[in-house]
Amino acid sequence: MTCRFLNADTLLGAAPWLRRLLLVACLGLLTACASAPHARDPLEPFNRGVAEFNEGLDAAFLKPAAIGYERVMPSLLRTGIHNFFANLGDIWNTANNLLQGKVQAAAESFMRINVNTVMGLGGLIDVASALGIERHPEDFGQTLGRWGVPSGPYVVLPFFGPSTVRDALALPLDMRGNLLSVIDPQSTRSGLYLLRAVESRANLLRSENVVNEAALDKYGFVRDAFLQRRRNDIYDGDPPDESEEDGR
Repeated sequence: MTCRFLNADTLLGAAPWLRRLLLVACLGLLTACASAPHARDPLEPFNRGVAEFNEGLDAAFLKPAAIGYERVMPSLLRTGIHNFFANLGDIWNTANNLLQGKVQAAAESFMRINVNTVMGLGGLIDVASALGIERHPEDFGQTLGRWGVPSGPYVVLPFFGPSTVRDALALPLDMRGNLLSVIDPQSTRSGLYLLRAVESRANLLRSENVVNEAALDKYGFVRDAFLQRRRNDIYDGDPPDESEEDGR
């Protein structure tokens, strides 16, 4: 509901008591709309608190590091670092495509790994994309969704951000499936994790400005965009009508 009946002419032309009544009525409607629970977000008060914590942590540490990274690191080197981590990710993509029965996508993901590792200097150069070999990103949350496991409520995780109950339960396995988890010594592994986090955050700097300028409620905007994107991912870009939605 909106207060479309309330405009400047109405207020200026009304008696004082009527103006007050109209304002009170409009504020009541806005409050009701704002407090109405989101069907996919029953944990909204908790989630908003975690989102604020994450934003504070980001503003204090991760965002400044990402800005410095983008300013100091040459574009060519940033691209190489991005390609390196993406090449590692193709290993887990291959596994999840196989688990979902997507044989061609799994074969292409496996081919990407070999081409980029051998011909792309360990993955620093994305030769596979130049050859037309498509990337097929998949995680274990998508695999569970593929086989009918419902997503469950929206949840914001500390440090990790937007998720769902299903994706949160899949997260430990997704982390284990990343080859960074087996790199030794631990100092090198931690450094690579930090570099990946800063690199990923730097890629969001421009889109963050768009969200901040376009969204009246940043939390709601991010939640709805995330849920829509995940639904799109589960159905490989061809989701059914919402009336046919099966909870994935």
